[in-house]
Amino acid sequence: MFDRVVELAAEMVQLEGQLSDPTLHQDQNKAREVGRRFAQLKPIVETWRQWQQVTEDLEAAKEFSEEDESFAKEVKALTKSQEEISERLKILLIPRDPLDDKDVIIEIKSGEGGQESALFAADLVRMYLRFADRQGWKSEVLEAEESDMGGYKDAAIAFKAKGTPEPGQAPYAWLKHEGGVHRVQRVPITESQGRIHTSAAGVLVFPEAEEIDVQLNIEDVKVDVYRSSGPGGQSVNTTDSAVRLTHLPTGIVVSCQNEKSQLQNKEAAMRILRARLLAAAEEERAEKDAASRKSQVRTVDRSERIRTYNFPENRITDHRTNYKSHNLDQVLDGDLNAVLQSCIEKESQERLMNYGDPA
Repeated sequence: MFDRVVELAAEMVQLEGQLSDPTLHQDQNKAREVGRRFAQLKPIVETWRQWQQVTEDLEAAKEFSEEDESFAKEVKALTKSQEEISERLKILLIPRDPLDDKDVIIEIKSGEGGQESALFAADLVRMYLRFADRQGWKSEVLEAEESDMGGYKDAAIAFKAKGTPEPGQAPYAWLKHEGGVHRVQRVPITESQGRIHTSAAGVLVFPEAEEIDVQLNIEDVKVDVYRSSGPGGQSVNTTDSAVRLTHLPTGIVVSCQNEKSQLQNKEAAMRILRARLLAAAEEERAEKDAASRKSQVRTVDRSERIRTYNFPENRITDHRTNYKSHNLDQVLDGDLNAVLQSCIEKESQERLMNYGDPA
């Protein structure tokens, strides 16, 4: 079993040698690529070595048990351990989403519900920022258009891991399932009768694209500048600092006005544009690969309501995984692990079903 891991172990040894070579780090893109591949292989090889060790121990215990019955309990314990490690290794060997080691850009947009929707969008922004703090990620607000009551009509946030994260621990791997419509049920602050209203906010999730990931011809990008609007200090409404980028081949439009500098707004808009282009290319690839498309929990249909936040009952429900808990207050404070883990586990099970036994 797991014969293919022998080759992966040999590859990891080669990569380890490359990482110790100072000349590799003269090319940061290459060094990052080697580091990511090493991080992908390390848990597979380590788990495989655990499986080898427990298999050897089990065989020895079985031999001893033929002469001494006291080893029977050890055989039972080692058999259970071998099964658990085997299942863990099978999941690690399943082909992963190639974008799982990426950082992420999340856009939160208010939807139906007016001011209440914008206030809920602000709740989602805070939830993701606090989750990122718990994960030790760096957060950067690229764009934020506030509503009159302090909510957000539109916000874009970049989350970046520190160093090279372990497989499955990068921001995109954690947050890719958040794309869709998030529905809230609560009594709005504008409601005088105490009635519960339902409104929604949309979340878009894009893997952060590096320049080497997307071929972006600057001649294909139309750049418009205009005066910012809304909160922002003395420069607002006095200088043409806001930037709108239009990618002519695809029609994708990105606007940024969060920074006082036109250059900073353009750089932020370019980051969002690259991320959207990478996501569009990935969706096109997935549509051509039915097996890949079926293996993913996340949907490209942005109209699907993926989750409901019920404030009166302090309940959160994920409609894709049937996850439900009554700790909504904690979730909104950034404790997202359990609900996100339900999506990750479903993805793993579907990948296992689609790709079969990798042993």
